[in-house]
Amino acid sequence: MKEYRRILWVSCSIFALFALLVVQFFRVQIIQGEKWQKVARSQHQLVVKEPFKRGKFFANMSLLPTSRDKKQPLVIDIPMVHLFADPYQIPKEKQTHIAEKIKEILALSSKEQEHFSIQMQHEKSRSRKMRMWVSYDERNELLKWWYPFARKNKIASNALFFISDYKRSYPYGALLGQLLHTIQENKEDKTKQGVPTGGLEYYFNSFLKGKEGRKKLMRSPRHALDQGRIVDEPLHGADVYLTINHHLQAIVEEEIERGVKNTHAKSGWAVMMDPMTGEVLALGQYPKFSPGSYKEYYQDEESVENTRLKSVCDSHEPGSIFKSVTMSICFLANEEQARRGKPPIFDPNEKVSTASGHFPGRSHPLQDPRFFKYNNMYLAMQKSTNIYLAKMVDRVIKELGNDWYRDQLCEVFGLGYKTGIEYPLETPGFVPRPGFQNPNGSLEWSVPTPYSLAIGYNLMLNSIQMTRIYCAFANGGYLVKPTFVKKISKIDEVGHEEILLDNRENQRTEKFKRILSPEIAGEIMKTLNYSVQYVGSGNLADVYGYSIAGKSGTARKLIDGNYSKKNYFASFIGIAPAQKPRFVLLVSMDEPRPTLKHGIGYMYYGGKCAAPIFREITRRSLKYLGIAPDNPFHYPFGDPRRKVEKTFWYKESQELKKLNESWN
Repeated sequence: MKEYRRILWVSCSIFALFALLVVQFFRVQIIQGEKWQKVARSQHQLVVKEPFKRGKFFANMSLLPTSRDKKQPLVIDIPMVHLFADPYQIPKEKQTHIAEKIKEILALSSKEQEHFSIQMQHEKSRSRKMRMWVSYDERNELLKWWYPFARKNKIASNALFFISDYKRSYPYGALLGQLLHTIQENKEDKTKQGVPTGGLEYYFNSFLKGKEGRKKLMRSPRHALDQGRIVDEPLHGADVYLTINHHLQAIVEEEIERGVKNTHAKSGWAVMMDPMTGEVLALGQYPKFSPGSYKEYYQDEESVENTRLKSVCDSHEPGSIFKSVTMSICFLANEEQARRGKPPIFDPNEKVSTASGHFPGRSHPLQDPRFFKYNNMYLAMQKSTNIYLAKMVDRVIKELGNDWYRDQLCEVFGLGYKTGIEYPLETPGFVPRPGFQNPNGSLEWSVPTPYSLAIGYNLMLNSIQMTRIYCAFANGGYLVKPTFVKKISKIDEVGHEEILLDNRENQRTEKFKRILSPEIAGEIMKTLNYSVQYVGSGNLADVYGYSIAGKSGTARKLIDGNYSKKNYFASFIGIAPAQKPRFVLLVSMDEPRPTLKHGIGYMYYGGKCAAPIFREITRRSLKYLGIAPDNPFHYPFGDPRRKVEKTFWYKESQELKKLNESWN
């Protein structure tokens, strides 16, 4: 009986124990199954982030039929790796030898060597970043040494490991540096997004950035930590297709650099724009900014200035290139007078006395570069006289008032407002306001202000604003909306292109506002044709074989509240070809040295220092674009093919010359 009870007790105990095991198994496998699966996976697997490619910038390849189907990246992401170490798995006695060998293979700098040694001493750390941006060739060279060394010394092979990443690279170096900018070397810790330094990288950051994927890695001494299975594909950023052509850009940057050095200017820049679409075809600046070396620029106070895109972010007094705007307003005043049933304010052919430069409110009379007794509009623009322009504006404000005059500048030509071009920190410029006071108590708009405005002083504007105004003269009167971008798109998972922004559609150009009648735009073009002829102030901008229209400008810079006699802002803006415009080009030189050059004159004038740069950019650009000469008899003096009487605008220029001789 006792034996039976003992067997029963043992059986019940075994059953109870088995039942308890079943319950525990159910709790572990079913109730807490997910928890313990995660623990197991964490012991054998590691999930790491898979890097994404930031969107690229592409050049405009649509200008030539032979290249329209091609793609030319201006910025790309190159696959590289970061070197990490697990000091916990590396014996202390081997750390010095390993560090020395890695320094040798990777050719570390002294600063990098110091960082490397410090990181290696973190024995309790499982992950220390040793070196950023290691190429795959360097990685393979390092692993050739490391794997045999690790086996021989019984060190886990993944004590050194690599994490993949993409590094921003610039195939054309400093080309378009100020426009594009770059991203900082160290990315955001959590998202691994690049941190833009400015430019288009910043403006389009929401399009360019992507999203990390995920990769599973085996946590085992036999498995390298840079190998594994991707479980979530990374989402790459969208690509930005620019309006800028890299060949034209190279031409502009080369000639601007040459011009700045020849004139000993502080800096210089140029903007080339399609007058029909507002697309910026090229935009150069010197001194340059190299995005790949951005740290060097931001660590030097003088070099920081070269990171700014001055054609967009800086404003200046334009000088005489603004006189075309003044004459346009005079024509608009005639139209306003007609609406009011009154006679016109001026006639472009009228003989106007320009012997005296005295105007209300001015302590000193206005002066012209050369003395002329009489001028009409065409002579005044050809010689770039000041007194004629001021006299015409005097008529405008006496009939229509200061407020009407300012409204034309702001509401018609868009001055004082940003153009909306795709770039951060665009300056709106400045146009004085009647009745408003400066901080020092003086009026923004005083009695002599209109006469200064007439010749391009007392207002500020950026180069994009000025260029698009001349586009209106070239295209028959439409105020274009400037842009750097043709389209933004990304490739989806199945390889289809998704268009996120499209500036190629006709609806964009159809929205351009007409600000001038074709007749007014045509009259302004006539004055610009005269200016580039042999006796005009912009004759050094002339390009053999082509019709060119344009205007030079020279403005004294305001230094410590006074206009300097040594510091100038010189410019030339032109349209090429004049008969069928392909582009408008503005060249600006900031503080060219006021030297006297034999046979040319003082080199601080826009017609002397900026016009020749315009000529060379235009000559090379027209050749690249394959635009046939439209002025075929226009050759240099002494060339037997030259037939001056058949050249563009020769007859009109001779008639104006005779008129000038009879009046003056």
